[in-house]
Amino acid sequence: MTAPVTRLWRSEREIALRAQLGAFRRGGGDPTSRFGREGSATRAVQTPQGVGTLHLVCRPGDAEVHAQAWGPGGPWLLESVPALLGDDDDASGFVPHHDLVADAWRRFPHWRVPRSGLVFDALAPAVIEQKVTGHEAFAGYRALVLRFGEVAPGPFPGLMAPPTAAGWAAIPSWAWLQASVDGARSRTVVRAAGYAGRLEEGAHVSVAEAHRRLRALPGIGIWTCAEVAQRALGDPDSVSFGDYHVAKDIGWALTGAPVDDDGLAELLEPYRGHRYRVQQLLGMAGHHRPRRGPRMAPRTHLPTRTR
Repeated sequence: MTAPVTRLWRSEREIALRAQLGAFRRGGGDPTSRFGREGSATRAVQTPQGVGTLHLVCRPGDAEVHAQAWGPGGPWLLESVPALLGDDDDASGFVPHHDLVADAWRRFPHWRVPRSGLVFDALAPAVIEQKVTGHEAFAGYRALVLRFGEVAPGPFPGLMAPPTAAGWAAIPSWAWLQASVDGARSRTVVRAAGYAGRLEEGAHVSVAEAHRRLRALPGIGIWTCAEVAQRALGDPDSVSFGDYHVAKDIGWALTGAPVDDDGLAELLEPYRGHRYRVQQLLGMAGHHRPRRGPRMAPRTHLPTRTR
């Protein structure tokens, strides 16, 4: 194992790594991401320079981040640290219009929208999460990464990097089904992998143009674009329209009753430019409607044997 490349970066605001990077973790068993009790965060990704592992340490309440990176993508990851931790996000025009939003902003005044700059890294798991429960999606993503991903460089046993775009495209159809990912979603990932270079350019154009390129591909709609923009592009306005929970939860928090996407658009219109900021702040503050009833059972997409 080669020695890591390192960087010390100091922000002008407090950095809480778990809050700042929590959106990148795809469930508690995500093999590409982990948080340590000592105030650390570790991610394994595919960068434009190759596979890399980024390990960040920041003591609670501090603004000094110690970064180490391994692998061919290590230098690229070190360069991305400020944007990943929200340094590009400008919250100066954000004005809360609801008491709960104001309270969440007081609780998380240092949180900023992250920007990884890695479009396909955000796109593949977002497609896997389309129209299924989080439990099912996270399990499928975990199974595929463990089977077809790459051992992460660095001293982190069990940490895996996701497949490259070419690696996603090479996964056989039956392996997708074994991971409970149906043909519609697997075809979308495979199709997008063929345009990965063009999609990655979306990190260097306007958010509107990045959305246009994503939505030009069959199987990618407004929800998936928002999931990508929130993580890869650092867009504070890409709210998750089409999500099973988001509109209901925000409606319940701000009005006392769940709303649909039209109602959500009306509620968030005063926040235009910062609508995702509101979504994330309310989520981090724990404002979710009460959920009752049994959990939806995971589906299987494997063919059954006939007797």
